[in-house]
Amino acid sequence: MDEYSRFVDWDKMDVSAQSQDTKELSCTEFQELKQLARQGYWAKNHCLRAKVYHKLISSIPCRTVTPDANVYRDIVVKIVGKRSSSSLPLPEFVDNSLVPTYCLNAEGIGAVRKIILCIANQFPDISFCPALPAVIALLLHYSKDEAECFEQVCRILACNDPSKRLIDQTFLAFESSCMTFGDLVNKYCQAAHKLMVAVSEDVLEVYSDWQRWLFGELPMAYIARVFDVFLVEGYKVLYRVALALLKFFHKVRAGQPMESDSIQQDIRAFVRDIAKSVSPERLLEKAFAIRLFSRKEIQLLQMANEKALQQKGITVKQKRQNVHLAVHAENFKSEIVSVKEMRDIWSWIPERFALCQPLLLFTSLEHGCSLSRFYSHSEGHEPTLLLIKTTAKEVCGAYLSTDWGERRRGGNKLSFFGTGECFVFRLQPEVERYEWVIIKHPELATAGLETENHSSAAPSTLSSGSGPSEPSDRLSPFLSARHFHLPSKTASMFMAGSSECIIIGGGDGQALYLDADLNHGRTSHCNTFNNQPLCSENFQISVLEVWGFRD
Repeated sequence: MDEYSRFVDWDKMDVSAQSQDTKELSCTEFQELKQLARQGYWAKNHCLRAKVYHKLISSIPCRTVTPDANVYRDIVVKIVGKRSSSSLPLPEFVDNSLVPTYCLNAEGIGAVRKIILCIANQFPDISFCPALPAVIALLLHYSKDEAECFEQVCRILACNDPSKRLIDQTFLAFESSCMTFGDLVNKYCQAAHKLMVAVSEDVLEVYSDWQRWLFGELPMAYIARVFDVFLVEGYKVLYRVALALLKFFHKVRAGQPMESDSIQQDIRAFVRDIAKSVSPERLLEKAFAIRLFSRKEIQLLQMANEKALQQKGITVKQKRQNVHLAVHAENFKSEIVSVKEMRDIWSWIPERFALCQPLLLFTSLEHGCSLSRFYSHSEGHEPTLLLIKTTAKEVCGAYLSTDWGERRRGGNKLSFFGTGECFVFRLQPEVERYEWVIIKHPELATAGLETENHSSAAPSTLSSGSGPSEPSDRLSPFLSARHFHLPSKTASMFMAGSSECIIIGGGDGQALYLDADLNHGRTSHCNTFNNQPLCSENFQISVLEVWGFRD
């Protein structure tokens, strides 16, 4: 059909979806390109898409010495020799990865393997890159020859803009992206996450498939539309689309029996057959309707996950630890929750801490009901898990991201600290997890507590003592300022502690207050949300436990 058709098997393509209109693309402004990519401006014109891809990839900032088409022509014969393309062994960094054909003809299918081998020769630092075969297969559709495709892929791999992440090339980067995706699912797809926890022995293993859904299982027409936007907006688009896929999977399959013995296999099958239920346009529409964290915030979360993996020594491919096994039945004993309940809680916490084991730091049954003892046993540990059982047999708790020692910054006054990873939850009588909300009203700490500020809004939301920072200075709601040597004023605040009480700001209008004797507590609940309160508005504590995280 055009000069870019050499590797395409048009009998397998939906030619009716292609337009022969002679469009051109003249805009260079990012915002305009972004809108055109999302709208699919070049999606139905094969030749125009090829030209747009060439233009976008050519503009990627790369290392000074980046292999080009001439390099490919020089090395391909030496590397491939007279061997049949179909018999060429793949390098270890893509071993066991899917090599999709994407409606390529026989020559194109063979070219994928040849290009992979030449890239392995030119990029010895690549240690793990499962998305590479799919990227090459896709770009062959829009390349005049193998050498041009090789050059375009090399530019993507050699991108040296620290703010522009494209394709994972190490196991550390890949694994941390899986953990980051798990964190995002936990926040943005809670219904789907709940299903994964219920039917899977290891939710991390399920989420480790997220790139395979995109670069392997997703049909050609869909991944091409995703790639259109990816080349303009970057890596964040991949998270968006994978989250949308999971949302659609849950919507379509909710309440239905599993089609196989593995939820992984069911999701893969759903993505492969997605055309039966969702169009490419609807998929992207769903993806961009998700109000995701900023690129900077996601990057900070990714950095934290990488750091956690490095500290565990997990930097090369190995068998993934089963996260549910982090809570060993033989070593775990709580007077409040069962092993199963603790494993459910473990599925809610950030992935980098799900690698750890629970460690009992404080229990009121052994250490008494003293707030000072609570602090002395909890300080020096970050994060911690608070569990409470009331005399009415209600069970609730909180995941607390920051060391309680931070409260000392405020002297004897009620001081506020913590990050947006804090959340409160209820296990009995029903399971419910509540997202965080910023603390806005320290005067709610105790009924008689005098405060400096008696103004403002509804008592359902707690607030920090400082005003909101500028968006450009806002730290990730996941992470503390000191983790990244950022000014403390940019840190969000979600916990409060003094010698008189503890306050924990929960989400959806939930807040938890504990008195100094640790015998009594109360909750605050906003009726504008259709959620049940954590527990009784005023309650007596039967048992209180604090758990830390042990390597």
